Amino acid sequence: MLVPRHARPLLMAASLAASLAVPLTAAGTAAARPLDEVKADGTLRVALYEDNAPFSSLKDGKPEGIEVDLARALADALKVKLDLKLVDAGENSDGDLRLALWRGDLAGSALSDLMLHVPSDRMFAQRNEQIFTTRPYLEQRLALAWRRGATDDFETLGDIGDAAIDVEGNSASDAMLLTANGGKLRGNLKHFKTFDEAVKAFLAGDAPILAGTRSEIEGALAKAGAARDTIGMTQVKMAGPIKTSWQLCGAVKSDSRDLGYAVGEALTGMIDGGAMKAIFAKHGVEYEAPGGY
Repeated sequence: MLVPRHARPLLMAASLAASLAVPLTAAGTAAARPLDEVKADGTLRVALYEDNAPFSSLKDGKPEGIEVDLARALADALKVKLDLKLVDAGENSDGDLRLALWRGDLAGSALSDLMLHVPSDRMFAQRNEQIFTTRPYLEQRLALAWRRGATDDFETLGDIGDAAIDVEGNSASDAMLLTANGGKLRGNLKHFKTFDEAVKAFLAGDAPILAGTRSEIEGALAKAGAARDTIGMTQVKMAGPIKTSWQLCGAVKSDSRDLGYAVGEALTGMIDGGAMKAIFAKHGVEYEAPGGY
């Protein structure tokens, strides 16, 4: 079963069989490189997800999004050019990193030096010893958008009552809502194949509530030109097996730690100097720096 990329930080079970099924990197494949080789070549190869708005996606054949701008800023900080590659999401983040950074694909495609939108998680990092993660750059949270006038304001999931909720099936939000309050909200859910479909339905008046991550909700509303004063936003907090918040970071190959440290320093400068907030604001998304840094 495929796990949507925004849910992957929450549902990251590694598959040994899948790992063994992927062949070794083909001879001649360009390997991920440490900092001195990146600078000597003058190019930073960065992997992003292809269908991951508002972070990275294609518009008229060109990449756009928060992490597209972030990748450009990181290349500028390292004083090199950006070589951007958009990749499809696989079954889990483990496999995506294996294909992008350290083992490669059947076609022998060049490996990337850096991948963004990686879950910052200690157990995940320990399990993937072939990669090294950078400092986190974002606190990501599950949230519910609600249409003012169509439903009352609410602070907890227990306040929702019988209001319908548009949600992408097989997503982190879906898993959270299915298990919340002992499953009492299952009858409220209206499932869609993609988040885009759920957003369109919500904006068309299908249901008074929309579930997703705060970033993707805000990005989608901004892209649609929705009047923000007509829509409220409630961040979800609940105890249970499904995380309602997590941090995102970058990853490099384990023997390219110096590149990871350089990227981390650049991220810190962007966060402290306000450049990160400006990038998110450009795409209509409120920036939340990760806690603990």
